[in-house]
Amino acid sequence: MTELPRSMSAARPSPDRPPVAVPKTAMVLAAGRGKRMRPITATTPKPLVEVNGRSLIDHALDRLAAAGVEKAVVNVHYLADLIEVHVTKRTAPKVVVSDERKRLMDTGGGVVQALAHLGTAPFYHLNSDSLWIEGTRPNLEVLAERWNPAIMDGILMLASTVTSVGYDGAGDFRMDRTGRISRREERTVAPFVYAGVAILDPRLFAGLPAEPFSLNRVFDAAIAEGRLYGMRMDGTWLHVGTPEAIGEAEASIALSAA
Repeated sequence: MTELPRSMSAARPSPDRPPVAVPKTAMVLAAGRGKRMRPITATTPKPLVEVNGRSLIDHALDRLAAAGVEKAVVNVHYLADLIEVHVTKRTAPKVVVSDERKRLMDTGGGVVQALAHLGTAPFYHLNSDSLWIEGTRPNLEVLAERWNPAIMDGILMLASTVTSVGYDGAGDFRMDRTGRISRREERTVAPFVYAGVAILDPRLFAGLPAEPFSLNRVFDAAIAEGRLYGMRMDGTWLHVGTPEAIGEAEASIALSAA
């Protein structure tokens, strides 16, 4: 497996780069139907499914608050009222709801619709079910340190395809020695899977229509320009995609705390 060496200039601040600027804003995707999580999601939206006594979206928002994020934009569609009531009770980070009740905008279109709330600075982008066990340092902090706007339009947090808990897919990306990433070739297994966490520059979405489209459209455009990078996360990614995966995730959390 190829990973980004800690000695590379893209991996940490250097004298010719500006000081680390941790994003103060985040986009949290919470509009999906969570079909693989049925029957739980027949009455409970996936972001409110609990792991270790806390909802998935609160796990994500807690991490953002700890990283210094002041405002999180949360999009809603399926069972939207339940999510909206839940998240607007929070004070850290402050939550702004992007309403997709009438039209589900998908992972990319949802960001375009929320751009007015996100502003012009790079922002954290999280799936509401992004869950992981930290390593030696908080991964959001390290992601911000690795961010380099001179060469990047986006940086993705990547997890090991083989060691991630609850994941049995073929992975998503390969990564070269500079941290630049490329897509997995067909009928191959890639070393890294996207862990649902990124820092993205709003310019990735400039001129794109406010209509449903996948975030993969934006990723592929950035890859074609050589401006999409990755960071191998420290710790363990917990892929909570099915009811059975809840128990696997809780067992892994308990084991890590033992």
